[in-house]
Amino acid sequence: MLVFGTEMHLVTSVFVILETVMFFYQLFHYLYRPQDKQRLWYLILLSLLIIYNITGGLFPDPQLSIPIVTQNIIAYGSGFLMASYFPYYFYKAFELTRLRFHALFGVPLFLILPYIVFFVIAYSFNGNLEFAIRYGVIIPFFYSIILLWAITKAVMLKYRERTNQNNTVEILGVYCAVIPWASMTLLSYFHASQLLEVVITNGGFIVVTVLFISRSITNARLEYQRLLELGSISIVNPASSGGDKCRDYQLTPREIEIVQLIREGHTYEKIGEKLFISKRTVSKHVQNIFEKVGVTNKVELLNKIDQSPNHPSISV
Repeated sequence: MLVFGTEMHLVTSVFVILETVMFFYQLFHYLYRPQDKQRLWYLILLSLLIIYNITGGLFPDPQLSIPIVTQNIIAYGSGFLMASYFPYYFYKAFELTRLRFHALFGVPLFLILPYIVFFVIAYSFNGNLEFAIRYGVIIPFFYSIILLWAITKAVMLKYRERTNQNNTVEILGVYCAVIPWASMTLLSYFHASQLLEVVITNGGFIVVTVLFISRSITNARLEYQRLLELGSISIVNPASSGGDKCRDYQLTPREIEIVQLIREGHTYEKIGEKLFISKRTVSKHVQNIFEKVGVTNKVELLNKIDQSPNHPSISV
């Protein structure tokens, strides 16, 4: 079923709407805490998926004023672009360091370059989309197999000494997320319907989202636990209050107050109430503190300020 008199399938439009809402929700959280790089990488992936769904759903449409050749170049380009970002996302978000070559060099050579040669240059000259598809996905197809094997080795190496149940679930989740991405070349080669293509690719993204949320919850719980530990250490050992350290980092009296309230476990909203300032102002102060001390989160901040010869830091 098509919607709004376009070539976009109803299912595609539903995914676009839901993912757009999710994008702005995650963007709000990222703007609130811009040091959260994992959320930034997820936002980029989500935005590329939305673009892919929109262009893949709307193009090609003879009723539009845009030339069909241009529409196809944009539609296939959004797919190649999203596929090209996947290795980088897993390299950064899951800390799979063995994927560095593929994320930085392999993708431009074996995904982006074939797209430019066959779908941009050749297709622009001969107007033969079948030729572009037939030969333009050969290299990406075999490269996707190589990349799957590289991801397998990277994942197994990372979790080789950590074989608990949670890690096993995460490993399976990574495969469930990557396999739909790897199948994109086959979907293009066999001219899969828009419905089948959008269900498979967005299904993989749903798995990525579950993994992202799971890791975010785990990290939040860990950060809260570490903050409680650091707070209890400060109570037991008043010498670790960090006053001298705060002055060493040239924190203002207001910033020192905020550090102390963070140590006590207060939220930004509660800190604002105690200091009679807005939550937004507290957030700006915290960002300035992070920059001065050279940290990216509250746990690192308290570790660095409280660190002393008799008080070893707690690693994050």
